[in-house]
Amino acid sequence: MKNRDLKQWFKAATVRAIKTVAQAAVATIGASAAMSEVDWKFCLSAALLAGIVSMLTSVAGLPEVPEQEE
Repeated sequence: MKNRDLKQWFKAATVRAIKTVAQAAVATIGASAAMSEVDWKFCLSAALLAGIVSMLTSVAGLPEVPEQEE
């Protein structure tokens, strides 16, 4: 990883992860609503996994955080 402002990166990555968690929760709730029963354990685990994957993906780079040249 090149020199980056770690605080700025963490903030941007966290915002992306929170959005991803919300999207995953809405998707699983929406899919469950057809069966008129929401499996909250599944919804929570899917949303948390999506957040973790989002944070790991952010390690590859975020367009919101410009790379600093030395």
